[in-house]
Parts: sequence; C-alpha cells; structure tokens
Amino acid sequence: MSVILRKRKNSDGSTTLYLDIYHKGRRAYEFLKELKLCKPANPVDRVTNKDNLELANKIAVKRAQELSANDYSMITDTGSKTVIVAWMQSFVDRYIKKDKRNMQGALNRFKDFLTQANLQGLVFGRLNELIISDFQDYLADHSIGEGASSYFARFKKMIKQAHRQKLILTNPASEVRTRQGSSKKKDVLTMEEIQLLSNTATESGEVRRAFIFSLVTGLRWVDVKSLLWININMKEKQLKFDQSKVKGESKTVFINLNETAVKLLGKPGERSQNIFDLPTANGANKTLKAWVKRAGITKQITWHNARHSFGTNLVFLGTDINTASNLLGHSSLKYTQRYVRAANELKERATDKLNIDL
Repeated sequence: MSVILRKRKNSDGSTTLYLDIYHKGRRAYEFLKELKLCKPANPVDRVTNKDNLELANKIAVKRAQELSANDYSMITDTGSKTVIVAWMQSFVDRYIKKDKRNMQGALNRFKDFLTQANLQGLVFGRLNELIISDFQDYLADHSIGEGASSYFARFKKMIKQAHRQKLILTNPASEVRTRQGSSKKKDVLTMEEIQLLSNTATESGEVRRAFIFSLVTGLRWVDVKSLLWININMKEKQLKFDQSKVKGESKTVFINLNETAVKLLGKPGERSQNIFDLPTANGANKTLKAWVKRAGITKQITWHNARHSFGTNLVFLGTDINTASNLLGHSSLKYTQRYVRAANELKERATDKLNIDL
C-alpha cells in the first residue's frame, strides 16, 4: 500500500497536486483541487505555494493512515475531523456508475442545506441522526414527487461508504428511513404546548429565548442566528430583515412584534450586535430536543418546526392566507398552503374535544 503526492504542470503555469494511491492491487488518483499551486509572481505567491504543498503532504500521510486503519478496522482521528462535503465531492468525482449526476445532485442539495442551517464545514465527528433527519425534511420541502427520496437514498449511500471506510464509528443514517413520495408531515406545536414549553426549565436561556421568539415570528434558524439589533425598531415594535433563500436570493420581511416578542428581546444592544448568543445548529437542536422531552411533549421538534408552528397557528387563529404568506416571506401562495392544511387538521382535532357520552 502506498500514497504518493504527485504534481502535474498545467498550461497556465499552475501546478495540480494529486495523490497516487496504490492499495490492495488497485491504483486510484485523488486530486486536491483546493490546493493548486499558482505560478509565483511575488513573495506572497511563493509563501502560499509553500503552505499548500506542506498541507498536501500532510493530507497524503493522513490518507495513508486512513487506508491502514481501514485494513485493521480502526477509526482514525483524521476521519472524525474530515469535512463531509469535501470527502463526498471526492467520492462523487471517483464515482463511475450511471447515476453519477444524481449523486452530484444529492451532494449539491446537502451543501445548500448546510448553508441554510449554518453548518458549513460540518465534519463526520459531529454528524448525527438529528442533522440527517433535518436534511430529509429539507429535501421534502425543496423537491417534487420522488425527488426527495431519490436524493436522500443517494446521500445515505455516501454516508454508508464513509462508514465502510472507517471515517465514522457508526452509521447515523441507518436509522433514518427513506420516505417515498410526498413530503413528511411536520409536527406543530399548539398554543397550549408552546405555553407548556415556556413554563418548562431548560439548560440554555438563550436557546429558550430564541426558539420562543422564532415561534412568535416565524424566523428560520439561519435568520434568528444572524439577527442584529439594527433589524429591530423598538419604537414601532417592528422587525425588518432580509430573509435568506436557498440560492443566494433574499426577500425583505416586515413582522410586527407582539408583547411576547418584545419581552423576549429585552434591553436593546448596539445596532451591529447579535440579539441572540446561540451555539451551533447541532447544539441548539440537542438542547431543544431535551427541553421538549422535559416538557412532556412527544412530538419530533427541531428548530424548523418553530416556523411551521408559527404559520399554522396564524391560519388556525384566523389570519388570511395572503397576510400569512407575507409574514413568512413566501414568494408564492403555494408554499403557504401547507399551513392551511395543517391548521384545518388542528381544527378537526379540536372538535374531538366536544364529544360527549350518550
């Protein structure tokens, strides 16, 4: 077994670095696309090339360690620190089956999900079932027909391969079943459950404050995480911000703040200061999961359920669909229809309370 760092000169004067890997009688090449050496024109270029070359040599050594660990069924520290999308891109680049284009599509959607969830740079050591389940929800919201299940099946295939290569000790995707057809119906927190949650102690006051704020404003995780005091007009009791979209677009949203939201905000800080001091999305969801369980609520709740609960409760309490759509920042009423359906289900269940024994 051998892993050798090699160089290939390009016509523009740059140099491509790649690994020449010989393992178990087979030869493979892994190109280090992010570490290309430029044609030096100044001292800065030479220093950058030197740093990239040193990093490439370290990668070669660690890749050899990974292959050796794989032979002896060991988990390497390198594996737990490997950036998932970087490894997946390398996997897709070497993939030779007919569905390679769909594999790349699954990876592209995972990248979009990580951006929206503010999880860029996620490593295998921090991947868990909750994140994978949230990605499945994301696919259901951004795919048509069987697209979500098709992409998720290919995503699981890549995670399974990472497990085989000993990058992760257990496969967190194995317990998350691929759903067929339409989107998963998300759990909604009713107003009674929100009050119950508010009355329940949690280990993080900031997570509690931010999540309840999301429940009464409909903010996504990525928006509440980056919310600044400049977005708040305390005199008018109004929130104004550019809502992030999946493909780099944004939409300005105005939300009137009710008494609950104003109380949660507290004393204003500097205009450029973040309103909420939150951990990573993974950390926040872990705290949220424990908090919901402590409150005795058996529903599967992640941060995105706050937005879904906000939209559903708006419609349930009589807000017209156009107003709800504007508050949610939807570009089309078709996205708001899901909250109408969910609200109608709540109303149907509410009539069950009127049953009497005859």
